[in-house]
Amino acid sequence: MKKLVFIAVILMGIISCKNGNETNSKLKVVTTTTMITDLVQNIGGNYIAVEGLMGSGVDPHLYKASEGDVNKIARADVIFYGGLHLEGKLVEVFEKMGSQNINTIAVSDTLDKKTLIGSEYFASNYDPHIWFDVTNWELITQFVVKKLSEANPENQAIFKKNGEDYLNKLQALNVHIKSVIKTLPENKRILVTAHDAFNYFGQAYGFEVVGLQGLSTATEAGVQDVQNLATFIIDKQVKAIFIESSVPKRTIEALQAAVQYKGFDVQIGGTLYSDALGNAGTEEGTYIGMFRYNVNTIVNALK
Repeated sequence: MKKLVFIAVILMGIISCKNGNETNSKLKVVTTTTMITDLVQNIGGNYIAVEGLMGSGVDPHLYKASEGDVNKIARADVIFYGGLHLEGKLVEVFEKMGSQNINTIAVSDTLDKKTLIGSEYFASNYDPHIWFDVTNWELITQFVVKKLSEANPENQAIFKKNGEDYLNKLQALNVHIKSVIKTLPENKRILVTAHDAFNYFGQAYGFEVVGLQGLSTATEAGVQDVQNLATFIIDKQVKAIFIESSVPKRTIEALQAAVQYKGFDVQIGGTLYSDALGNAGTEEGTYIGMFRYNVNTIVNALK
């Protein structure tokens, strides 16, 4: 019942704001996660006005829309979101808006379901952390170019050119990632993090990935989960485990303590960016910079 009230309140706010909107020459685009915001800005450049709902360090699984978010959504010509229930309650809002002919676009819709990783933790039955395979992000780049061009055809040539430039950067990123990972022996490619955000990364780049909390940060790790993973780390002689920027570090610190109590020294190898980019204006505040940072951090800690 609370969920229905939440959706109804937001939709009422959107309708009332839409009625009072003024026209503006630039296409107004709202995005959810920082990864999507960065992508859309790279493609649209100065020819669109982008407003992101979520900032650095924000966990999309637990995100709740504010009154300011409702106003942003109401003013939007186009809304890009991740889909696959990444954004929790907001996904249902966007789906309802789509049924009312409001231009809401889930970037995951462009991916073949056969390539997605199954997940019992999400209503979609798929792991939503699709950005951790660069080839997925290349397909999504092309999809965003197409959707922006449909919404703003007068700037289609610019979106296409920006998209091509960005695709070249993504391809160079993929080459770089693989070259760095090659320096890490295959038997050391075991990635232990706070939650299972890195399964697409593991599948694409040959890592065994284990998350303490499962795919969604809405689930809590129990004592038995910590003990089981501690035993796994000792058996596999894992040198380092990792905190995530959008997940409280206490669970990984508890895991480290459990491992050390059993007589094995595992280090915290650093903080990885998982569900959000770094601070705006930094290298890690971009998708490409974030990915480079993560891979360097992982490889250096596990060597």
